[in-house]
Amino acid sequence: MEGHRLRVGALAWSSSLLSSGSRDKSILQRDMRAQDDFVSKLSGHKSEVCGLKWSHDNRELASGGNDNRLFVWNQHSTQPVLKYSEHTAAVKAIAWSPHLHGLLASGGGTADRCIRFWNTSTNSQLSCIDTGSQVCNLVWSKNVNELVSTHGYSQNQIIVWRYPSMSKLATLTGHTFRVLYLAISPDGQTIVTGAGDETLRFWNVFPSPKSQNTNSEIGSSFLGRTVIR
Repeated sequence: MEGHRLRVGALAWSSSLLSSGSRDKSILQRDMRAQDDFVSKLSGHKSEVCGLKWSHDNRELASGGNDNRLFVWNQHSTQPVLKYSEHTAAVKAIAWSPHLHGLLASGGGTADRCIRFWNTSTNSQLSCIDTGSQVCNLVWSKNVNELVSTHGYSQNQIIVWRYPSMSKLATLTGHTFRVLYLAISPDGQTIVTGAGDETLRFWNVFPSPKSQNTNSEIGSSFLGRTVIR
C-alpha cells in the first residue's frame, strides 16, 4: 500500500479500515476490501502525524502531530471536526476510554509533559496533569477505571494512574531510555513496554475483571514479569 511521500510513523485499525499517519502531514484511510491504495485523505496537521487512535465504537479517529495539535475526525470527514491546541509539544500519546463514551486522553512531549483529558461529546477540556516527563504512550485498562502512561526524558518511567483522581497507584522504573512502545494483553492485565535500551519488559499492572483487588505489592524482575498487586 503506497500513497505517502515520507515516513509512516502512526497506524490505527478500525475493522477493515487501516489509518496511516505520515511525516508528509497527511492521514490516509485504507480499506482492506478495496483495490485502491487508499479511499480518502485527511489533511489538517501542519507537521508530522505521530499519533493515531480510533475510538472503541469506531466512530471517531484522534490524531496527534508534531505541530502540538490534537485533532478528532469522524468516519466521513476529510477535515477535523474538533481541534485542540493546548499542548505545547508533540502529541504522540493518545487513548480513548473504554468506560465513558467520548472521553479522550492525550500526552505531550518534552516541552509539555502533560496528560490532558477531553470530552469530545461536549468539545471541552476536562483536566490536565503535569507528569514531569515526556509522555510517550497512554493506554486505559478495560477492567478498572485506570490508565498507564510511559515516559521519556527525564525519568523513563511507567506510571499507573487511577481516574479521575489521577492519583498514582505505582511508578515503575527500570528502562534506561525513553519508553517508546506500549501494548496491553487481550485479558487487560499485562502490559509490555519497549524502549531505546533494547529491552522488552512485561508488567502485571491491572487486576482481572473479576478480582479487582487494589492491594499493591511492588515487585520487580528483569525480562520477567513485574507484579504490582
